Amino acid sequence: MIDLPALKEIVQTAETKIVMLVVDGLGGSPHPETRRSELEMARLPNLHRLAGESSGGRTVPVLPGIAPGSGPGHLALFGYDPLKYYIGRGVLETLGIDAPIGAGDVAARGNFCTVDGNGRLVDRRAGRIPSQESRPLCDLLDTIKATGVQLKVLPVQDYRFVLLMKGEGLSDQLGETDPQRNGVEPLPVLPLAQEAKKSAEAANQFVERAREHLRGREKANMVLLRGFSRLPSLPSMGAAYKLNPAAVAAYPMYRGLARVVGMKVIPTGKTFDDELATLEEHYEEHDFFFLHYKPADAAGEDGNFEAKVRALEELDARIPRLVELNPDVLVVAGDHATPSLLASHSWHPVPLLLRSKYTRGDGVPEFTERACAQGSLGTFPAVHLMLQVLAHAGRLAKFGP
Repeated sequence: MIDLPALKEIVQTAETKIVMLVVDGLGGSPHPETRRSELEMARLPNLHRLAGESSGGRTVPVLPGIAPGSGPGHLALFGYDPLKYYIGRGVLETLGIDAPIGAGDVAARGNFCTVDGNGRLVDRRAGRIPSQESRPLCDLLDTIKATGVQLKVLPVQDYRFVLLMKGEGLSDQLGETDPQRNGVEPLPVLPLAQEAKKSAEAANQFVERAREHLRGREKANMVLLRGFSRLPSLPSMGAAYKLNPAAVAAYPMYRGLARVVGMKVIPTGKTFDDELATLEEHYEEHDFFFLHYKPADAAGEDGNFEAKVRALEELDARIPRLVELNPDVLVVAGDHATPSLLASHSWHPVPLLLRSKYTRGDGVPEFTERACAQGSLGTFPAVHLMLQVLAHAGRLAKFGP
């Protein structure tokens, strides 16, 4: 773990390279008709081959039974206890788009959503409208004023935006407006502490005026706010692990997360193929790379089993490009499970592969939830993964005399 007291005594430098591919929402659950998960239904010859060369296991992102957000899920994979180092989504999105944010500012991650004539949610993501449709809406909402607080609306990607609040005496101790389900009205922003009343009033003013501005639209006629947060202070991943880490991620939120932990964010395009090309171009410049794959999570959250299967198969077709780089340690992990049947993040342990020169012949027969449950790594807290990664990379010395 990043703050393991003995870490500074045993971590060491080495001429080894590590690539960690995080497949967002990787895990699933069995379909009631076939009793097979998305991973089990998908044709994954390359991942199955890699599984045979790797140690397999499963990670628990936070605690058994807890369904994590993407922030806690990723932090755990990087070795940060997500219960200790909690970061709100708003500041991650803000950092991910390189927007300036001050120490006293409060950021929220916004979603355009769709409500019916009674104000009840029918689509929490407004049909995942593309950026070219959402940017003019962000410009419209950027004109909204609130009493005593400066508001700024910044487009992120597709249906997502950032609400940035600036002013004196602001607090991020605010409840979210997203009820996490359709068929009900969005929630009001509630102050979770006495000092948050001013911030809650400003946020509620924004929501009500956004409703007025968007009224009459067939979709994207309302907004949801979540992840109110301020700038955090975390230990540097590079300093703690004696690494020169870099991130290659198309989605802004994950670039923000990488910046928070001290990774260099390498600009890339919007697709996973772009990410792979960026990784290949900059491969000699860093010794640790975090690579992010989003489509599996998006399909799972949409409740689309077949689309998640396709997303996993599309990923599999690109695995040979990672293998050809031949890093000393190659990790395929997930930040959390997103079963299509739940259409949301879940508490299920997440499959994991770790390949190094020490794992040949130690593999599992295929890359699925059931197979990885029988792997030699076992089921363990995700926060311990980086210790195993560093060990396989020859970067941990013996502990104790």
